[in-house]
Amino acid sequence: MIILTGGAGFIGSNLLAALEERGCREIVVCDRLGEGEKWRNLAKRELAGFIEPDRLLPFLERRAGEVDTIFHMGAISATTERNADLIVDTNFTFSTTLWDWCVRHDARFIYASSAAAYGDGRAGFDDDGSPEALARLRPMNAYGWSKLLFDRRVARIIREGGRRPRQWAGLRFFNVYGPNEYHKGGMRSVTLQVHERVAAGEPAVLFRSHNPKYSDGGQLRDFIWVGDCVDAMMWLYDSPQVSGLYNLGTGAARSFADLAAAVFAAHGKHPNIRYVDTPAEIRDRYQYFTEAKMDRLKGAGYGKPFTRLEDGVALYVKNFLSQLDPYR
Repeated sequence: MIILTGGAGFIGSNLLAALEERGCREIVVCDRLGEGEKWRNLAKRELAGFIEPDRLLPFLERRAGEVDTIFHMGAISATTERNADLIVDTNFTFSTTLWDWCVRHDARFIYASSAAAYGDGRAGFDDDGSPEALARLRPMNAYGWSKLLFDRRVARIIREGGRRPRQWAGLRFFNVYGPNEYHKGGMRSVTLQVHERVAAGEPAVLFRSHNPKYSDGGQLRDFIWVGDCVDAMMWLYDSPQVSGLYNLGTGAARSFADLAAAVFAAHGKHPNIRYVDTPAEIRDRYQYFTEAKMDRLKGAGYGKPFTRLEDGVALYVKNFLSQLDPYR
């Protein structure tokens, strides 16, 4: 049996589809659906069960002998969330509880960390999982801090020879885009936001640069197609001997202007971009550059190439966003 927390979310539901395509049938999703359209991320899937987070631990205790792997994608991922108590309880305390459960019951544990742990990037984007390297990072929001907090707990356990799941892996996702992110509101990818404006016949809207090192639209991010993230997670699932903390980006930063141009190209249109000031409330916490260092994942044996930005955007626009049913 596979437990997939956050299985109705963006990355989780794409992983769920891949597991089902693989032939996995005993999959239990742990999530909350709310009153919106998030349920549509599950509408094409067959599940062995659906459980809300506050009911997961009793379920795990009842079915302990059946659970092989927990994919822990569930989290409060909004960088704008201000309730730090809720963030810590969800992203750190609950993650620690699941880690301990996997240790006791000999289950595998693959969890979502985040590139938000790197903060403004001054300490680099190296997925060095040592306690010393992690202590140098300074996240810019409570979400990133909560993810780093759990990474540091894991690093300390590993350093001191503590008990660990028979396989464990933490994945630092960079700027992911792709289908099933439609419920995320203001946290939707820039790819989707640009598409919506292009489809409406309006110019794309990007932030002006407030850093002299970067031109307007020249801010750089590591954009990664969600299918590449899923492929890496499926490889980990097939590689139980591999454990560690790994970046999940492409290793190649691209500009927001490049991204917008790729969306326009996928629509067969010439770029039309309007620049606006970065909101004052986030201006001092804005990342002008992110780029995953990918040596460790490749060194662990992962060899599949990552999708080029233009190709990933074209897949997203043509195979999903331009269809009557955009869900995977």
